[in-house]
Amino acid sequence: MSAAIKQYISTKYDQHPDMFKKDLEYIDIIRTQAINVLEPHVSGIEKLQLYAAQLVWIGGKFPIDVRKPGRDKFGSQGKSQNNLRFELANILYNLASLYTQLAVSLNRSTSDGLKSACNYFCLAAGVISHLKDVVIPDLRTTPPEDMDTMTLESIQQLLLAQAQECFWSKAVKDGLKDSLIAKLAAKVSDFYDQAAEFGTKSDIISTEWIHHMTAKHHHFAAAAQYRASRDCLDKQKYGEEVARLRDSVVCVNEALKESRWINKVVLGDLNGLKARVTEDLKRAEKDNDIIYLMPVPPKSELKTLDRAGMATARIPPEVSDPYSTLGDKGKFGQPMFARLVPYAVHVAVSIYNERKERLVNTTIIDELEALTTKLRDLLQSLNLPASLQALEKPLGLPPSLITHAEEIRQQDGLHKLQRAMHEISKLKANDETAYQEGIALLKTEAAEDEQARAKHGTVRWTRQPSSQAAERLYAQVTEIEGYLKSAASSDELVKKKFKECERDIQVLSGSKMDLEASVPSSRRATLTPPVEKAADNLRSALSEVSKLERRRKNIIQEMRQKVKDDDISTIHEVETARFEREYPMQKIEPAMFENLFEDRLERYHEDQMVISREKESQSQLVAKIQEANAAFTTARRGDTSTKEREQALQRLENAYFKYKEIVSNLNTGRKFYNDLATIVTRFTDDCRNFAYQRRVEAGQMEADLSTALSNLNLNLQDQKERQTLRSHYAPQQQQPPSSEPIPAPTPTRAAQPEPGIWNPAQGIKFGGVPGTPPQQGQQVNGNVHHPGYPKPNARGGGQWDVSHGVRFG
Repeated sequence: MSAAIKQYISTKYDQHPDMFKKDLEYIDIIRTQAINVLEPHVSGIEKLQLYAAQLVWIGGKFPIDVRKPGRDKFGSQGKSQNNLRFELANILYNLASLYTQLAVSLNRSTSDGLKSACNYFCLAAGVISHLKDVVIPDLRTTPPEDMDTMTLESIQQLLLAQAQECFWSKAVKDGLKDSLIAKLAAKVSDFYDQAAEFGTKSDIISTEWIHHMTAKHHHFAAAAQYRASRDCLDKQKYGEEVARLRDSVVCVNEALKESRWINKVVLGDLNGLKARVTEDLKRAEKDNDIIYLMPVPPKSELKTLDRAGMATARIPPEVSDPYSTLGDKGKFGQPMFARLVPYAVHVAVSIYNERKERLVNTTIIDELEALTTKLRDLLQSLNLPASLQALEKPLGLPPSLITHAEEIRQQDGLHKLQRAMHEISKLKANDETAYQEGIALLKTEAAEDEQARAKHGTVRWTRQPSSQAAERLYAQVTEIEGYLKSAASSDELVKKKFKECERDIQVLSGSKMDLEASVPSSRRATLTPPVEKAADNLRSALSEVSKLERRRKNIIQEMRQKVKDDDISTIHEVETARFEREYPMQKIEPAMFENLFEDRLERYHEDQMVISREKESQSQLVAKIQEANAAFTTARRGDTSTKEREQALQRLENAYFKYKEIVSNLNTGRKFYNDLATIVTRFTDDCRNFAYQRRVEAGQMEADLSTALSNLNLNLQDQKERQTLRSHYAPQQQQPPSSEPIPAPTPTRAAQPEPGIWNPAQGIKFGGVPGTPPQQGQQVNGNVHHPGYPKPNARGGGQWDVSHGVRFG
């Protein structure tokens, strides 16, 4: 665990892993302690709860796909996933298992043992409930088959049944009223029935479990009716007593149909119950037929037994509210990685930085550069400033051209552009190679999957096709392909720009002598007063253009520095601390910082207003330039002495601005391919991991299919039994656990002699009085925590007791 977290911190966070050295050591210690809880001892509870609480805490610090632990609970094959929630699910499952083991290990022949066992069963059911309702839905992947909804529901109902059975055993042990014991037993029967019903819908609950739970359902239904019959006897409802005893016999017989699936203790209890109920039924029918003569109601008219539901799923507070166990006052001490900024905060910072840069670039910098480009295009169309420079300086080079040439020469301009384009070509090739590697991995994996599907058939090869299992990766294929095509188109445009001005950039990069040779001289023209005046006005306008460009350059530099200095990390940490303090149970999400984002971005509203001012000033300047150039052109009408020089100067001036534009384009291209390299590398790694996981999964499926074929007969038998059980519970699918019992079949009443008439075939029977319940604290059938029933009074071995008189059967 620590190695995975350390690597993640080092690659995804700005903080160094060494800052959390103690936390990294501690998490390995508590994890080792948790996964080594193998014996049913109370000391293991705190170890599992501690690790679970820390997992919940660090879940807010890291994304869930950091670690891949876990084992299958119902089999020997290990299962693993890159998922912190999967680790938490396994730990909570183990905690529920420990609670169950503790309950089973107790001596339930004592009152204290029954109370403790019931408590542990209820806690185990609560943990399973929390796992099912809270943890598994947040798994973000398909849960393992031993943690699907139907399996967990079945286990939860089974645990509640055992907890309720503890209440029932305590009531029997304490000799409480039969009416109360009947209500408790009826609820036990309901729990076992629901457990068996959900078990038939699970692919992991074995048929042995289902048969056992079915037997317990009928067992306690019989026990409930038997206790209700005793209550009827006390209340002199002799007809109802007979009806309930008959129903009890039917339920016992239903339970005994599952005798091959239940242990000897439960089987002994069932046989004991059957003997007792049968004996009481004979006595009750005889008494009612001879003495009481009360009508026996049919099954449909019997009042449904009330329920006394005592067992409930109780989630331990350490599980339901793990945050309360951490901190200065928490029982588990300080949370780990407290100084590590949560992952969601890093995402939020990235989101803000992206919005901030996009806002400044698109609404300020790009707008200013677009205005400047528009102004340059106007000057180029008017052949400025070359026409003015050629007139004022017929020989040599204008100062502005010398400055531009010196700038390009110092940057080794031509070679700089060539090197940049070569580097970009290499970056592009690397990105395409990595991209094609990922595609090849996906194609290979898809071919292997189709080959296996063709070999085994779609019925047995049930996993999703590659395109569905890796839908996100296949979507990325199209997405990255679009990026590459768009970039290739932009690259061609840049290359076209470079070829158009390559020769002029080479001239600007050369020596001053070569530059002078490329610009033809002209004869000195006579400046008339109108021409000189027009030239001054035009020169003044062009000077304003230079000032405007310098101002905009400064604005852009200031904005970029402002963006760089706008570090929101500290504020995010303060906000995160507030969220963790005020909403300890709420997971930190980037969306929680939206209000902070809006407040911070308001700082750039004033900067955006500069665009409208620049547009206004440029509009006025353009009008001034056009007016001055028109006057200048009119004053020089007919003078062609500087035409060739004007064209040369303008061509070199345009080449300088093209050079600057190409440099900017290449920088953008280099950044694009570097960013794309990160995306493509992650894509290739994901493809490699996906292909590896699918091969491992395929190998496991191949092994499972081989095993399945070798045990085909056994599996077919199991499927038939499961289908039979599912069809048995099919009518009850929509019925939630309720206070209504599942009625047993109505017994067929045997033919009875007419009341008051003795049947010679029966002979003379000497009977005893009805049995009495066991004394308080007495173990029934040798085991008080299994369903036990009052034993019948011992008869006198066939000897007649004078005090009983003579009874004719």
